[in-house]
Order: sequence, then structure tokens, then C-alpha cells
Amino acid sequence: MVLDRQGYDDLIMYLTQNLALFEKPGEIKPGSPTIMELIEDDIAENVMLLCQQHTELTTEQRSQIVREVDGIVYDLQEVLSSVTSNQVTIEQHAFIDEFAALVKNLFDSAVAESA
Repeated sequence: MVLDRQGYDDLIMYLTQNLALFEKPGEIKPGSPTIMELIEDDIAENVMLLCQQHTELTTEQRSQIVREVDGIVYDLQEVLSSVTSNQVTIEQHAFIDEFAALVKNLFDSAVAESA
């Protein structure tokens, strides 16, 4: 659906270009989640929103989305493996929020094209 598209390659390039955010210290709000917890929560929220907005999705399509999202989370975990258990900084939080929204946009586009 999206993993084999140019948009996903562009998204990974965007992550690569912003890796410095995860290599430097920054301000951490008290009670901040870990980087991995935030990634999982943000992407899960966006997938639920996607499915709510696209009620026409079949069970097969929803399953495909979940499989691909698992792959995306795995890719993020691999790229960020050395920092996933660190608490998220304010800057990292903003980036992860944006990244998760871009993932949703990829799926929105794919769903629209398949309609």
C-alpha cells in the first residue's frame, strides 16, 4: 500500500535528515514518555483516525494498513535503536508528532488512489 512507494522513501529520507535531533540532549518535560512509547502512541492514534475517517475500508485493507504500520514502527525502531528507551525531548516530541501525521498522510493518499 505505502511501503513500496516513493512517498515512504521520502519519509525515511526526512527521518535521516533529522537524526541529529536524536543525537543531542534537549529539554525533557517531567513525565515524558520514552521515544519508542511516543512513536507507538502517535502512530496508533493516527491509524485509528485514518480508519475512522475512511469507513469504506475493508477488513483486508485495514489488516494491510496494520501490517505496514508494524513495518514502519520496526524501521523506526531499527534506525533509532540506540535511543528508543530515552525520554523524549520537546524537539523530538514535535518531530515524532509530525512524522506520525506524515505516515497517516501516506495512507490517506493510498486509500484515495484505490477508491
